[in-house]
Amino acid sequence: MIRFARTVAVVALTTALALVAGCGGSDSDAGAGDDGKVLKKVTYLTSFGNFGRDAYAWVAKDKGFFEKAGLDVEIKPGQGTGGVIPAVVSGQAQFGPIDLTGGLLHMGSGQAKDFVAVAAIQQRTMAAIATTEGNGIATPKDLEGKRLADTPGSVVRNLFPTYARLAGVDADKVTWVNGEAQTLMGTLAAGSVDGIGQFVVGEPTIEAVTKKKAVLLPYSDVIPDLYGNVLITSKEIAEQDPEMVKRFTGALLKGLEYSLANTKEAAEILERNVDATNPTAAAAELELMAGYVTPGGSGTALGTLDSARVARSIAILERAGALRQGMTPERIIDFDLVPKV
Repeated sequence: MIRFARTVAVVALTTALALVAGCGGSDSDAGAGDDGKVLKKVTYLTSFGNFGRDAYAWVAKDKGFFEKAGLDVEIKPGQGTGGVIPAVVSGQAQFGPIDLTGGLLHMGSGQAKDFVAVAAIQQRTMAAIATTEGNGIATPKDLEGKRLADTPGSVVRNLFPTYARLAGVDADKVTWVNGEAQTLMGTLAAGSVDGIGQFVVGEPTIEAVTKKKAVLLPYSDVIPDLYGNVLITSKEIAEQDPEMVKRFTGALLKGLEYSLANTKEAAEILERNVDATNPTAAAAELELMAGYVTPGGSGTALGTLDSARVARSIAILERAGALRQGMTPERIIDFDLVPKV
């Protein structure tokens, strides 16, 4: 397994812990922190279940990064982009990561609005089709005639028509069935489907569950220049409580930075909080993810989003016919809240 570089830029945490008036969090507050100040209750959804790739949120909580930011954070498992967006918009959660491309597709089609991205988690997309050796899938064209599973709102599934068009695949010859985040790998292991929608970092977990060699078809091989997961909140919270958003973002990114530098410890923290965790696979997922958080030693600061690059992503989707004209980076990203280089 290729071990990606773990070096990530240091993210400055906002030190102010004073509570900011406004809506967006829970109606009630939590107990006091170490300094005696009342902590603001916040609900955070993971991107997709409770795999190693999302361990950084548990690390931020375990290490006290959230508490130092004046926050009492409850972490719940998400169900992909299509599940996280409505939960955040409706106030069931205040924060969660979604795939930026998936967010663009949801917003551009009118399926969702009233949310904004405030930080990048991965600097390039990790979306992929995953299978195992023996299922007859080695190239994108091999997907024709196959049966794939994923959650209905996942970015892998929603972006598939664009991926198929650019990869020369007839999307009408591929059958999709519904699945849930935590059971997809078991479905693949049982042979009920030929492949599943997955992030590339899921490779070690797939192999642990299926006991077979994983085969992945990364979307980034066909669709370049797309960001991966970004942290979102509602427009209402971003407008009414921007300082709380900055504090949360800083604490979460500090957890991400720590996790990538201490993958084994991060996996152990996840295991203490999530019973079904395979710590070896979880640590391997984090090691793979490091190359997507700070790709190629580019010097990109943790959490930053570049307007020009987002515009190029939008143009790619428009040319592929996946996105209507008129979308701009500012419609989906609050650049005033995004960490600065």
